[in-house]
Amino acid sequence: MKARKLYNRISVLRQERGISRKELADRIGVNFQTVGYLEREDYNPSLDLAFRICECFDLPVDLVFSSEPLEPMSQELLKHRKES
Repeated sequence: MKARKLYNRISVLRQERGISRKELADRIGVNFQTVGYLEREDYNPSLDLAFRICECFDLPVDLVFSSEPLEPMSQELLKHRKES
């Protein structure tokens, strides 16, 4: 069975928090190159790594990762406001 592609917001989240790839890598226990592979969506994280990433950003998994292309966060927020 072919693994499905996972989309993510790691790059956006990292940049808006002013965290370098090296800093994120150190926090989640991987090589900084792994962060680059994840950001380019060349590599799907293990479940454990996905949880470590989400814990680092203090966000639920579904806001960081998706099996479908992700909308920009601004659109997500606008949609959420309209639903409230």
